[in-house]
Amino acid sequence: MPTVSVKWQKEVFPAVEIDTSQPPLVFKCQLYALTGVPPERQKIMVKGGLLKDDADWATLGVKEGQKLMMMGTADEIVKAPEKGPVFVEDLPEEEQVAAVGHSAGLYNLGNTCYMNSTLQCLHSVPELKSALLSYTNSGRNNELDQYSHLLTVATRDLFSELDRNVRPVAPLQFLSILRKKYPQFAQQHNGGYMQQDAEECWTQLMYTLSQSLRSSDSSEASAAVKALFGVGLVNRVYCAESSEETFENESVYALKCHISQDINHLHEGLKRGLKSELEKMSTSLGRSAVFSKESRISELPRYLTVQFVRFFWKRESNQKAKILRKVDYPLELDVYELCSDELRQKLQTPRQTLRELENVKLGLKVEDKKKENEVNMPTSEGSSNDSTEPSSMDLDKAVSSEEKEHLTGIYDLVAVLTHKGRSADSGHYVAWVKQENGKWIQYDDDNPIPQREEDITKLSGGGDWHMAYICMYKARVASPLPPTFSSAASPATKCNGENKIEPVPIETNPKEEVEQ
Repeated sequence: MPTVSVKWQKEVFPAVEIDTSQPPLVFKCQLYALTGVPPERQKIMVKGGLLKDDADWATLGVKEGQKLMMMGTADEIVKAPEKGPVFVEDLPEEEQVAAVGHSAGLYNLGNTCYMNSTLQCLHSVPELKSALLSYTNSGRNNELDQYSHLLTVATRDLFSELDRNVRPVAPLQFLSILRKKYPQFAQQHNGGYMQQDAEECWTQLMYTLSQSLRSSDSSEASAAVKALFGVGLVNRVYCAESSEETFENESVYALKCHISQDINHLHEGLKRGLKSELEKMSTSLGRSAVFSKESRISELPRYLTVQFVRFFWKRESNQKAKILRKVDYPLELDVYELCSDELRQKLQTPRQTLRELENVKLGLKVEDKKKENEVNMPTSEGSSNDSTEPSSMDLDKAVSSEEKEHLTGIYDLVAVLTHKGRSADSGHYVAWVKQENGKWIQYDDDNPIPQREEDITKLSGGGDWHMAYICMYKARVASPLPPTFSSAASPATKCNGENKIEPVPIETNPKEEVEQ
């Protein structure tokens, strides 16, 4: 990597590294961080004329210690008069972030929208940021490889930078380490970096963080990823031919929503995703046989990730194709029906407590609903119906001290990652994230755009518009969060209309053909 000096106006930056494996746009983003001159305004003189965003460094002949000259004007900061209103631009950047109400966008460094959208969704989880802050540069132990450690540090630093800035951030360090840790994201075609699958980026980053934070010395970070995102499954594997039956436990970081011609709603797709068939050796038959696999949720996370299985391999074209079918998803998701019998039993008391609390908020007395609750929601040991209004002491008795028993199985939508286009290897990814103030922001790379909540559920597919690929839901709890998480957690989101605690029958739309 050659080091050059850059002269801009009266300033000289004597040691600026050029990563010749990255396009010149990345170098311009570095200069933007130093000078405040946006990349599109920069005019940098090199051999052959002005430096273009997609130029080939090998043909430019840039040498070690070479002096470059840059022209361009920095972003102007509007100064307020001595007396009068204070504009956001006049505030320190930390105060600007608070005033704007959302964090910064991310520059696209050449087909990196898949990465930017993934980072913006995960950046919205305050508990994850808190766990990352406790991870130190020396937190690596012998079980963790170097690039996993560096990628965790880069994630921590990038999240902190996003929180401190209102101007777009260039994720240079993170991208560089991501490509070294996972070379698939460094694939090139015709001299440029290829578009990648956001779900693969999400999965790889989640795996890395689960390994690095688990091996951290911090007690808060030790189980952070699993506690926040891990879904426990109990699988029943059954062979109808031999009557063999086994049960096995599994841990995943996302539920799959399978899409077919009879799937119209997320809940239906999740049910389909929990059933499958596999062929394996039957000990009683002495040969291979078909087994059915039925899964139920045995452990719930704080944040439930759902992936819409929209991409499949098309043999005739030898590439990934996309299912464009419309699949509706709710702002409020209840997964009680998908849980194991044992977990349902644990959820009953918190669900009843949550119902009582929300009835109080709506101005309804608990005693008016007491009989109805006894019919619709059987109480388990430890619940209390002696008083007409639940006091803090009643809540402590009703909800177990164990963290998982605070969960109710009800989740509120907080982030959507969408894809626009017909192939996973092309198109454009965007993140739609709910802020702590309840407002939604569309993060289209470096351009954050406010959105209305009613527009979020319109990203359900059925055409060439942005459609949901990954949805992230936050758990609604029946009591205050444990101390480990309460300081960083955002307020519970307000649900629309009545709170339907029991699963609601799904009205399906007429069958539609699957577009490919």
